[in-house]
Parts: sequence; structure tokens; C-alpha cells
Amino acid sequence: MSKKTVSLVLGSGGARGLAHIGVIRWLEEHDFEIVSVSGCSIGTVIGGVYAAGKLDEFEAWMRTITKLDIVSLMDFNWGKGGLIKGEKVMNRLGHILGDLKIEDLVIPYTAVAADISNEKEVWLQKGSLLQAIRASISLPLYLMPIEFNGKTLIDGGVLNPVPIAPTFGDHSDITLAVNLAGELTHKLDDFKEVNVDISDSESEEETSFHRKISDYFGSLTAKTSRIDLGMYDIANQAFDAMQSTIARQKLAAYPPDITVEIARDACGTFEFERTAEMIDLGYERAEHVLKHLL
Repeated sequence: MSKKTVSLVLGSGGARGLAHIGVIRWLEEHDFEIVSVSGCSIGTVIGGVYAAGKLDEFEAWMRTITKLDIVSLMDFNWGKGGLIKGEKVMNRLGHILGDLKIEDLVIPYTAVAADISNEKEVWLQKGSLLQAIRASISLPLYLMPIEFNGKTLIDGGVLNPVPIAPTFGDHSDITLAVNLAGELTHKLDDFKEVNVDISDSESEEETSFHRKISDYFGSLTAKTSRIDLGMYDIANQAFDAMQSTIARQKLAAYPPDITVEIARDACGTFEFERTAEMIDLGYERAEHVLKHLL
């Protein structure tokens, strides 16, 4: 019996995108064959390392990530289009992927970015894999945009958080989309103040994480002794709300055969230390949605 073929569409959503790994693992374990990948933002990262045959190495690295590791990868950059340059992250990713070109990957791959000046999607389907990933993950406010072929490119999720259109020419059995902007799992009324007992090591790590960021901001100006990072939380929430609305419209206009939904409050944008939890969530959601195909 031949394997069912899948065109995989991996959506944007920061650390929630680690759930993409769980979905891929479920497909592999149940004898599905992924024949193309289209993604934006974190979806281009996971899709790229999968298409390059490096998912095992990438997953192993991500499972070791701590809050302090995340801070160490933040090469802060003030006043040049984004809070973070992104060079450290891309260098680390380059150690895993090497200098690959998209056209040399074993399956068709599309990274979707946004041309902010012309308000258009840009499909990156050839050239440097690392450069395509870097363009697609340029989250506004946080990561510097990049210049590519005379265009200023930012996170593809700004215009299309679930890029299904690149798969239209595929002749696969199933088009499967993973939407990271799913319905909230909690209402605001559900959140109440609680006292949590954490270990000294966890407390120290959390304190150091916030201290390093605050110290950086504090060094930017002598007039401000304490920076309110709440504005970045608001930006995160606004971006998530925007992506959720656009994703619903795109999925309604171009419905895939199957959609795996990950709640947009499953974890924070930069909570990459929750890798294991997000991978398990992706696997569980895939099992729930796809088991009827077995």
C-alpha cells in the first residue's frame, strides 16, 4: 500500500511553532509522505530544517534551550528597524543547516515573506535557504527587516499567516495546514492571581532573564532608570490578534483538506524553553485531527 502524500503548510506564531515538529513526527510515524512544505515565520524555520533533513539535530538543540540561552542569542540593536539583529540566531541555525540552496532540497519548499513597501507577499523558492528563513522571521518591532533584491522584507505572517497558495500546484493526496492562531483556550476571567512555589534555580534564572533585558534598556538612556516592557507584550497581543483574523479569512477563502489548530495562547512568542511541551501539543493535536485517516 502506497503512502498518502501530504502538502504541509506551516503557519506563523513564534514559539508555538515548535508544535509543527510534533505534527511532522506524527505524520512520519503513521506512514505519511510529506512532498512539499510552505511556511512563514517559524513555519519557514521548521519546514526548512525538515526539508534539509536536519530536523533531528534542530529538535535536539531546541529541547536544551533555557531562558538564559534565549537571552544569549539576542544581539540587541537599537534604532535600526528592530530590537534584535538576528545574526546570532542565524549563525546558530547555520551550524545546523550549512550553506544550502532551496533548489537543492529534497522536496519543494516555499518561504513566504512580506514586501512591506509594496504590501505584497514574496515567495522565496530558490537561493539561500538561510536568507529565505531570515527574511520570513523578521517580526516587526523585534527583528530587523532585511533587504533582498531591492525589497525590504519582513515576517510573512503580516500578510499571510497560513500560506496555502504555494501548494496549489501540488498533486498530493492531502493539503494539511497547521494554524498557530487558533481559538483561545482561556477566557480573561479564568486568570486569577496565584502563588507559585518555584525552586531557587528557576527563580534565579527568571530573575536573570528579566535583569539582562532591563539592564540593556536602562543603558540606552540616563533619563530612564526602569523601562516598562509591557509595551512589547501589547505588541505581541496585537500581532497575534491580527494574525488570527487574517488566518481565519485565508483558511475560509482557500480551505485546506485538513487544519490542525494550535491555540494562540498555548505559549508566548518567545517561550522557546517550552519546546518539549509544544512538540507534545502538536503531536496530540495531529492525533486528534488525523487519526480518522488511518
